[in-house]
Amino acid sequence: MIAIFDYGAGNLRSVENTLGEIGASYTLVRDAAGLRKASKIILPGVGHFGQMMRALDTLAVRPAFIECIDGGVPFLGICLGLQALFSASEEAPEVQGLGIFEGTVRRFPKDARVPHMGWNELEPRTPARLLVKLDPKPYVYFAHSYYVPETPVTAATCNYCVPYTAVLGTANIFAVQSHPEKPGPIRPPFEKNFMDL
Repeated sequence: MIAIFDYGAGNLRSVENTLGEIGASYTLVRDAAGLRKASKIILPGVGHFGQMMRALDTLAVRPAFIECIDGGVPFLGICLGLQALFSASEEAPEVQGLGIFEGTVRRFPKDARVPHMGWNELEPRTPARLLVKLDPKPYVYFAHSYYVPETPVTAATCNYCVPYTAVLGTANIFAVQSHPEKPGPIRPPFEKNFMDL
């Protein structure tokens, strides 16, 4: 069972539509039991880091997310779903992330126009299964004011005042800062690549 976690994120319907277009079957889950039954997990997210993490804690699913990810269940984070994998964020310093990876999500420099919004080019750094069947330097759609610096698990970067993690990938953990579900002339096959794992 492929589970999309529903904590009330604004891009949930777009993610559902994208999966429907590629013929992927899925179910929405809102509790720890649903996560623990999943063969793959997708965590979409938009908005505020603190609100997202508080929502996960209100639903009492933080331990289940960590257990499933550490246990090898394939995971795909989208936008805030990527940021949630890290320890903390400057957007909400008082709130802890999932802590799957060490590091703090940063705000773009004060002189940067935020949010960073629009179609921008990816710079692949390492071979990654999410990047299969993409152009060598594909364009993807971003809408965010905070970013994850480059890390050992960065698979591709984007440069907006600073280079940052746009795609990450490990054995079973994958995430994108962009919105692959965004309708437009270009739709990178991130979800399709994830489903094909």
